[in-house]
Amino acid sequence: MEGFISLEKENSSFAKLDTGRKNRTGFNEVVYCQGKTSEQVLQIFTTLYKNNGTVMGTRASEEQYESLRQQFPECTYDKTSRILKIQKDKETPEGLVAVCSAGTADIPVAEEAAQTAEYFGCQVNRFYDIGVSGIHRLMACKDEIQKANAVIAVAGMEGALASVIGGLVKVPVIAVPVSTGYGAAFEGLSALLTMINSCANGISVVNIDNGYGAGYIATQINRLAVRGNR
Repeated sequence: MEGFISLEKENSSFAKLDTGRKNRTGFNEVVYCQGKTSEQVLQIFTTLYKNNGTVMGTRASEEQYESLRQQFPECTYDKTSRILKIQKDKETPEGLVAVCSAGTADIPVAEEAAQTAEYFGCQVNRFYDIGVSGIHRLMACKDEIQKANAVIAVAGMEGALASVIGGLVKVPVIAVPVSTGYGAAFEGLSALLTMINSCANGISVVNIDNGYGAGYIATQINRLAVRGNR
C-alpha cells in the first residue's frame, strides 16, 4: 500500500521477525518463549537485540535463560513473572500505572503486567493482596491507586476486584482474569465471565493470565496521558 511504512523483517527457517514494528506501533516485538526451543529463543533474541538494542521475552523457562546468558551474560530472568530480557539502557520512567492483585497467588500474572509496563517505560506502583475478601486493604490504598493513568486489576476465583476498582477510579481499568481458584473457577473462566459482565464502567478485559497484554495496553494509555497522540 502506497505510503505505508515498509515492513522490515528478518527471516529464518522457523521465524519471520518484525524488526520494523516499533516504527509502526511504537513498540518493539516481544518474544513469546513458551513452546520454543532454547536454540530458537537464542537465535531470535540475537537478531532482535542486534536490530533494536533491547529485547524481552515472556513465558520463558530457566533452561532458556541459562542458554541465553552464555552468549549474553547481561540478560536477566525473573522467576515469578517468567520474563527474560536484555536491556542495557532503560528509559526514564514516565507517567504512572497501578498494578493491583486480588491475592498473593495472582502475583505471577501481576508481575508479568508490571514488568511489561516498566520495560516499555512506565512508572509502576504495585498493590498486591488487596482483594475484596478484605476490602479494607483496597480502601487503605485507594488514594494512591487513583493517581495512576491506568489501572490493571488481576484476580482469580470470582474476579470481583476489577468491578470494585472500576467504581473508584476515573481512568481505564484493564481486568486480567487469572487461573487461580477451586474447581468451579474453571481455570480462570469464572473470573473472565465476571469481568466481561461487570456493571462498572471503564473496564476492558484481556485473556486469562495475559499479564503481558494488560501491561501493553496500560502503556498505550499511559503514553497518551503523558505525551498526547505523539
